Amino acid sequence: MPGYTKELLVLPFDHRASFQEKMFGIFGAPNAEQTALVSSYKTIIFEGFERAVATGLPKDEMGILVDEQFGQEVIARTIKGGYTLCICAEKSGQDEFDFEHGDRWKQSIEETNPDILKVLVRFNTGGEEEMNARQAARLADLGRFLASTNRKYMFELLVPATESQLAQVKGDKKVYDVELRPALMIEAIRELQKAGVDPDIWKLEGLDREEDFRRVVEVARANGRTEVGCILLGRGEDEAKVRHWLTVGANVPGVIGFAVGRTIWWEPLKALRAGTMTRDQAIDKIAATYGSLCRLWIDARK
Repeated sequence: MPGYTKELLVLPFDHRASFQEKMFGIFGAPNAEQTALVSSYKTIIFEGFERAVATGLPKDEMGILVDEQFGQEVIARTIKGGYTLCICAEKSGQDEFDFEHGDRWKQSIEETNPDILKVLVRFNTGGEEEMNARQAARLADLGRFLASTNRKYMFELLVPATESQLAQVKGDKKVYDVELRPALMIEAIRELQKAGVDPDIWKLEGLDREEDFRRVVEVARANGRTEVGCILLGRGEDEAKVRHWLTVGANVPGVIGFAVGRTIWWEPLKALRAGTMTRDQAIDKIAATYGSLCRLWIDARK
């Protein structure tokens, strides 16, 4: 059966299209110089991660999630440093999941050899049925391959509202998040499980109520999946909101950690880009924020 039983405190920076466009104003395929620039900023995030680990945090529970396009230096340094390496497999900027490397996806995984392979999937049972079925088939195939090669499978589930669902809450996405999304997350997990999608780790959008966390985790671990872990993602929210989500989720059995990215590194990198912060200051700020969230989690678990 699938499962991941260690704590897992991830710093994700596998963003590609959104990162190059919103941070650097680069649209379309970047040239070699632009790729080097974007990659250098990914290295800064990684050095913030390393600086946080060096303060005494539990190295074996901490990991990074990065992409192959801009993260080759980070991947090499992660492996050399003995950190948990998570790599993304999805094509960037698409509503429907497909593999970044097309038909070569198995070969790419073997070449990069991550500890954990992550997919980002938008899946709403009220959405387009044919697209859901196509996605589920690809994702089940991926899961079987990862199990056969002894790699862990992380599934980032996003449940974007359909037009009719938004209409039910008069277009208020915050109300959707609290009133409708928890049940839709449960429906999505059940449907994916029925289709043969069985990740070791579910990477889930934050929930405001502890009872909702418990219900979602119960479904993720149903029918003998007792070692499946769930981690919380930050979704680019402000730090106060993320800290609330972590505090709510920290003592729910089956929730084993978090993956918070933009909340930690977006503003320091923006300040560096604008010239109002030095490289070392940006690294320090990333380290401090990530370290603070790690300690919040560790203390809440106690």
